[in-house]
Amino acid sequence: MSDLPDIIPVFPLPNVVLFPGVQLPLHIFEPRYRAMVRDAYDSSPSLIGMSLLRGEDWRANYEGNPPIYAVGCVGEMARMDLQPDGRSNILLQGLREYEVQEEIQTKAYRQARVTWRPLEKATLAQDMRQELRELLRRYLPESANVEKFLADPSVEDGFFVNFFAFHLGLQPIEKQSLIEAVGLSERARCLRDILDFKLTESSLGKPKGDKSRMH
Repeated sequence: MSDLPDIIPVFPLPNVVLFPGVQLPLHIFEPRYRAMVRDAYDSSPSLIGMSLLRGEDWRANYEGNPPIYAVGCVGEMARMDLQPDGRSNILLQGLREYEVQEEIQTKAYRQARVTWRPLEKATLAQDMRQELRELLRRYLPESANVEKFLADPSVEDGFFVNFFAFHLGLQPIEKQSLIEAVGLSERARCLRDILDFKLTESSLGKPKGDKSRMH
């Protein structure tokens, strides 16, 4: 998709970072975001930008406009199931990273003027993908489905990296560092470093909690 608009609706959440190529289901219930979904659905393309809320005090100003990180990922609405009471369940397909240049206050929901990251069709060096495979095998519980995905050579490099960046049970700020990484190679290196750190931490006997789970 090359003809992306300069202004997009922005949906800020405290614990969700979207990545290109992955799908994100959302339940929409707040009145301002019901309006956002309706407007997006009536637009072509039907886009919603996902941005991570910044800091720990966002709850104090949630009804207003608490700060967000500048870099996020836009998703195209692949499905909307409207409920009788006005709520909706939507499915976003991650498309492209953006950087917020300024926020625009003309509607009940948040909008932003953005610049788009260049499209990239890069591939990973073979040793980098293999290194990620080995780290993921150590980090994740043994699973035939996971092993099948890890070993599948038909899985494109970009989707491979973005899939695990999104689905691994990492902290939101760690996922934010991954979406901010410029280029596939840099994102892969960032993911490698996060996994390596967590495995080292675990081997030293520090609690890892449930961060090895995928969701």
